[in-house]
Amino acid sequence: MSLPNIVKSFERVPADVVARAAKFQPAVLADVAGRRGALHGRIRALRPDMKLAGPAFTVEVRPGDNLMIHAALALAQPGDVLVIDGKGDQTSALMGAIMMNAARQRGLAGVVMDGAVRDSLELEALGFPVFSVGTNPNGPTKEVGGRLGHPVSVGGVTIRAGDYICGDADGLVAVEREKIESLLALAAHKAEAEARRIAQIREGNTNAPWLLASLVTAGVLKDGEVL
Repeated sequence: MSLPNIVKSFERVPADVVARAAKFQPAVLADVAGRRGALHGRIRALRPDMKLAGPAFTVEVRPGDNLMIHAALALAQPGDVLVIDGKGDQTSALMGAIMMNAARQRGLAGVVMDGAVRDSLELEALGFPVFSVGTNPNGPTKEVGGRLGHPVSVGGVTIRAGDYICGDADGLVAVEREKIESLLALAAHKAEAEARRIAQIREGNTNAPWLLASLVTAGVLKDGEVL
């Protein structure tokens, strides 16, 4: 049996897991996830200080049409992140100040779209996290059907409804709902190890301890050679 175009019910990353995962930078989570899950860098924060984390509410639209985003705003739950497959189109904005105010009022955690937005100065003042491929003053149509709650491809990454997504000034990372909790201990260890290494560097120890062995493995140096 095929799924309906609008999937209203799906399992989300639990709120407590979101809260724990949100303590880690997307870069740390990407590293411990096997250096995967990072969306293409074309999708970035509208302003560098914007951050988000939460379960994905997935939206698929036709380029330049935002009908299904309006439907998503009516169905998304507080804490959700709208993750919109806008096909990378930059010829018109899919959302602006009116819709972003509605998203904020409904308690959403942010918006991620492979598409453009507008009213960027108003959105900056609003302080609501928005990640997009850029801006365009042209408005969208509201005429073409799409899908909600289905897997989408955004920034080259497949994201399912309920998966964990987070973002900061570096960009966005998505992790499968079933996997995110298992990465938290690894993320904590990674963050602690990086803090220790930075402390060592600030004390003058700037040499990477693994470098010589890696250069030998790569065939750049012979055994026993040094830089």
